[in-house]
Amino acid sequence: MRVIITGATGGIGFAVAEAFAKAGHEVVLADLNEAALQEKTALLTSAGWQAHYCMLDVTNAQQISDCAARFPADILINNAGIQHVARLEDFPPEQWRLLLEVMLTGPAMLTRAMLPGMRERNFGRVINIGSIHALVASPFKSAYVAAKHGLLGFSKVIALENADKNFTINTICPAYVKTPLVEKQIAAQAKEHQLTEQQVIEQIMLAPMPQKAFIDVSEIAATALFLCQEGAKHITAQTLVLDGGWTAR
Repeated sequence: MRVIITGATGGIGFAVAEAFAKAGHEVVLADLNEAALQEKTALLTSAGWQAHYCMLDVTNAQQISDCAARFPADILINNAGIQHVARLEDFPPEQWRLLLEVMLTGPAMLTRAMLPGMRERNFGRVINIGSIHALVASPFKSAYVAAKHGLLGFSKVIALENADKNFTINTICPAYVKTPLVEKQIAAQAKEHQLTEQQVIEQIMLAPMPQKAFIDVSEIAATALFLCQEGAKHITAQTLVLDGGWTAR
């Protein structure tokens, strides 16, 4: 089956791409950075796996349409993400809108573009990479939290609209994963709160998590693979939370 992964050159995206390629799927890496896409695709093909890449800005309607036409997919992994940390009154409005465009409108429009083919083939799996912030809030992340909360509602609606087909849509919500995006958050929060970066990790990021550990990208990849198995065909409109007990409190 063909799998498209957005944000595919980052830590989570590439881990998911590698896991699906290793499992025998044809993977399409979609991202903005062509040099990184070429490098990551070459890593997969050199291992003997099927891999391609597609330049894709998920805020660009024409690029979404072109990508869907070129690579009709059985499985779509919506993983593109950005972050900006600030109090709402200091949050640039254009930056607020961009976060929602990348992490909510983009996944919706890409899903919209892929749906007709999935319905025609009577098979489709859409997996959104959400966040613990789809369930709980943190200060200074109003746009990110709004976008991730929105993904859950979006998924429920699309599941209902396509329940007549062999189609599922789910959202994987990990607690903090130590990716470059999170590294930037650590630095930003250290500056905001006048803490060391280690203090941010211990006192802010991992403090609510009973297991006191970052989630590994391999856990997210394994969960995505599971959702595409026959045994998961009736798991839809669900939120799979990898949080080390955070939301048990």
